[in-house]
Amino acid sequence: MELSIFQYIILGIVQGITEWIPISSSGILVLIMSNLFNITDVQILLSQILLLHLGTFFAALIYLRKDVAKLFRTLFNYKKADEEEKGIFNFILITSLITGVIGILVLYLIDIGNFSLTGKIITFIVGFLLMITGLFQIKIKTRGLRKESHINKNDGIILGIAQGFSSLPGISRSGITISSLLLRKFDDTSALRLSFLMSLPIILFGNLLLNYKELVFSNPALYGILASFVFGFLTISGLMSLSKKINFGWFVLIFALLMMLSVII
Repeated sequence: MELSIFQYIILGIVQGITEWIPISSSGILVLIMSNLFNITDVQILLSQILLLHLGTFFAALIYLRKDVAKLFRTLFNYKKADEEEKGIFNFILITSLITGVIGILVLYLIDIGNFSLTGKIITFIVGFLLMITGLFQIKIKTRGLRKESHINKNDGIILGIAQGFSSLPGISRSGITISSLLLRKFDDTSALRLSFLMSLPIILFGNLLLNYKELVFSNPALYGILASFVFGFLTISGLMSLSKKINFGWFVLIFALLMMLSVII
């Protein structure tokens, strides 16, 4: 079944917005396509989701182009890189490797039918813990919040595990990674930036390169990819701007409530 340009644009807008907030973008897309567009074929659902991820991948890539350039410079000239650049490079490498291993294991267990747990319970628990953290932070006048320069290997291990479990149905990748970074006491802007940066290798290798055979391009699909790119870029910019304008505790609290509400969707 071929989607219309209008349907692709709607799906692209939804993907662009939900990819970066604590709501499972893939889950929302499946709900829209199955309930509004009457698409239930798993292969078609997967191919459309993968296509739309291309838009948000390039949105993050362009927004974070300076950070990505630093990662490549560190990769090819590791010895001469400063400690902060090495720290972020090691963080991305560790999280990507751990995410890959856990993600494959989770998907395998789901496939053989011996792993029935969904992500809703985990999402609610993390959201609840984050809400407590937010309320606590609102009352604190002096804060020792961490920046990208404070990142270490333990952060990479913990975030790799968290991102790996986003393979579970119902867990938002951005939701679980940003909340984990906030719980690790990173400030909101650093948490957003690191989470967006973590998404690039996972989207590229996990969602696209390993499933490239499922990708089916058409002229209408390009409108969906473009809409996903534009709204993905605007959402990233909006979240980064918001994190700099409001109190850290309120940001954490809002994010926690969104996570808990996503369980109902």
